[in-house]
Amino acid sequence: MTTQMTREQIRERAEGVFKNHLKYLSAGEIATWTDLFHQDGVLDFPYAIGNFPKKVEGKKALYDYMINFPKHFSVRFYDLKFYPTEDPELVIAEFKSTGKHLETGNPYEQTYISVVQTKDGFIQVYRDFWNPMVAIESIGGKLEEFIG
Repeated sequence: MTTQMTREQIRERAEGVFKNHLKYLSAGEIATWTDLFHQDGVLDFPYAIGNFPKKVEGKKALYDYMINFPKHFSVRFYDLKFYPTEDPELVIAEFKSTGKHLETGNPYEQTYISVVQTKDGFIQVYRDFWNPMVAIESIGGKLEEFIG
């Protein structure tokens, strides 16, 4: 016998997936983080500049893109707020991070707004609105090095 999930249960599952995304990313558990995505999941960066990719598609590409994140950044996420939508599988979240770039020791203080479409408990599309200048400054770079 199959039971239907209520809209609230679907919303809670989608928000739980998002919370796990933050948990696994801050813990450096990239393989587990990647498992939160559909096989053809997409990470979309609307404000990407220069050498930053605008889009990463597919689990293998997601893993390859993120595998070195814990070697370069130590972060903790906080102030998570969800904004409920009509679609219970659509998550809109606002949150912050605090941390540092491990090679430079520079701070990494970021504010995010994420729009995440889930399907059946997996991330289908993760649209990540963040300021790439914060990352550039944290790694000790200059904007010209990234847009040249």
